[in-house]
Amino acid sequence: MDIDLIFKIGAIGIIVAVFNQILSKSGRDEQSMFVTLAGVIVVMALIVNMMNDLFMEVKSIFNLY
Repeated sequence: MDIDLIFKIGAIGIIVAVFNQILSKSGRDEQSMFVTLAGVIVVMALIVNMMNDLFMEVKSIFNLY
């Protein structure tokens, strides 16, 4: 497993949590929600990309092209 992915997801989570708290405390709940949503989308994109790599590897192993 790629340990860099775990660190990237963790870093994104920390950044999103910090911005979420700052925006929430300043009364910007809508922007806070969008920051959280953007963080989820970025993490999902990373995971989908990694899953695509996995499926391509499986296809090549079993000659499914």
